[in-house]
Amino acid sequence: MFSFFKRNKKKITDRKPIELKTIQYEPKIILAWAKAIEGDKVIQLGLKENGYPELFHATEAIFLNQVSRDWLIANGYGQLMAMVNAAEGLTEASEWLATHKFELLFHIGRAVDHNPESWEWLKKFTTPDLFMLAKSIQFIKDQIEENHGDIHSMGKNL
Repeated sequence: MFSFFKRNKKKITDRKPIELKTIQYEPKIILAWAKAIEGDKVIQLGLKENGYPELFHATEAIFLNQVSRDWLIANGYGQLMAMVNAAEGLTEASEWLATHKFELLFHIGRAVDHNPESWEWLKKFTTPDLFMLAKSIQFIKDQIEENHGDIHSMGKNL
């Protein structure tokens, strides 16, 4: 009866590792991404159509879209998904980012999750566009969390 489930499960170790792609963006792209996160669908679609599909999907992942979360992992942008997970308070994601030396994404994720030391790190070591990006993500994540706790909008993401 349960043999079907056992037979079709693959061990995590059986999966081929996916090589992570390098991410590095000009300030104007970071600012566009922040605007997309804040809800500008035209800019979000523009990112996708102009060679930044990972930023389109990262935005959707922030809004809890599972298809985009899976896309990030499958297409070599696991570090962006880990940052989103860290922003949601997943300690394992923060630890993974630190272990794999994604210091900026580590601090963005933790800052979004209201870690004051990471906000200080961002102020000291990053540019204003990255600080604005973290603030935009935090604003949206806080709204999503508030909606999940509000009896009148229970379960709505935004």
